[in-house]
Amino acid sequence: MGIWLLSISHKTAPLAIRELFAFTSEQQAELLMALRSEAGAAESLVISTCNRTEIYTFYPKEEQQQKLFSKLQRVVLEKAGALAVEHITDYLRFYQGEKAVRHLFLVAAGLDSMVVGEDQILGQVKKAHEQARETGTTGKYLNTLFRYAVTCAKRIKTDTELSKTAVSTATLAIKAAEEALGSLQGKKIMVIGGTGEIGGIVLKNLYSMKGLHIYSTIRNVTLTHDAHLKSESSHIIDYKERYSYADEMDVIISATSSPHYTLTYSKLREQIHTEKPRVFVDLAVPVDIEEAVTELPRTFLYNMDDFEALAKANNQAKKQAAREAGEILKEYEEEFMCWMIFQFSMPQIERTKKWMLEEAEKKGFAKAVDKLFYRLREQASPKELEAIFRCLAEE
Repeated sequence: MGIWLLSISHKTAPLAIRELFAFTSEQQAELLMALRSEAGAAESLVISTCNRTEIYTFYPKEEQQQKLFSKLQRVVLEKAGALAVEHITDYLRFYQGEKAVRHLFLVAAGLDSMVVGEDQILGQVKKAHEQARETGTTGKYLNTLFRYAVTCAKRIKTDTELSKTAVSTATLAIKAAEEALGSLQGKKIMVIGGTGEIGGIVLKNLYSMKGLHIYSTIRNVTLTHDAHLKSESSHIIDYKERYSYADEMDVIISATSSPHYTLTYSKLREQIHTEKPRVFVDLAVPVDIEEAVTELPRTFLYNMDDFEALAKANNQAKKQAAREAGEILKEYEEEFMCWMIFQFSMPQIERTKKWMLEEAEKKGFAKAVDKLFYRLREQASPKELEAIFRCLAEE
């Protein structure tokens, strides 16, 4: 019984594999229901982001580990259309019990992210929890686990320097473009997908910089959204017109949830006539930009896998904050595990209460307590007994 996790992330799988598991909201809902009906999970929750897909489940009954892993794996691979992919299991990681709990706490706090301390993941964790609750696939155990994880992440954000410097894949995208071109001053930058979560962050970061000419696509130009701040340097263009603007752009950043390319080599080749350094940044999983665009003269293309090197310097600078965050994480993790053990032990607690009441009725309360301690002495290991009396001494 307990918490089980199947994980595919940037640490275990390349972008081409992660793309297979980039479930849409509708696909996530289908997977959640399948985990219940086909894999027998009492509770389930799916986190799906650009760098990871994680499936959390709760099983109330004891079950053979290998059998459970096989059921989970089959359902997930089937929904991802990855059953026939060669060596696909090499990219999967399974965690159970305390290891699964610890992994979620690390993820929610940004400690397992490509960019250590990034803030986006916490919002994605909360969104995944909310979707599972709306779908009706979470209950007491996963709801409590995710509440603890979110509370812990907020505490880490408040009490450490881990998130004080706002670095994310969105900011790394801008940094990559800046390094490729030397400077972004006076450059024209198009953001495809500015209405989305990551695209919106990219836009806000760009608007904070001076001397840029920013173009953002939107599928209906009569609509507005929060990411499009009022700025003389900003232009909203119809998504359908994106190719006609490509030739004058110095940087094009795409961050949509589209299952298809937003930019293809053949269409760009038709539209681009000016030869100059040009940067394409793909922040989507599955990818938005066809890799063949690198065949265009003087063109750079960055995708999610390319940001690992850029993230290393940030992660090195945050080592001390990460250690402090680890101490906070351990505190919340232990608190949750104690809660969970207590929940699992409720039947035994009730049996012990009943036994003590019967003993107290026969021989008095003091004798019943003495008998309980003697039973503990006979059945507990020295370490367990020492821990029990240490807890009692603290009262």
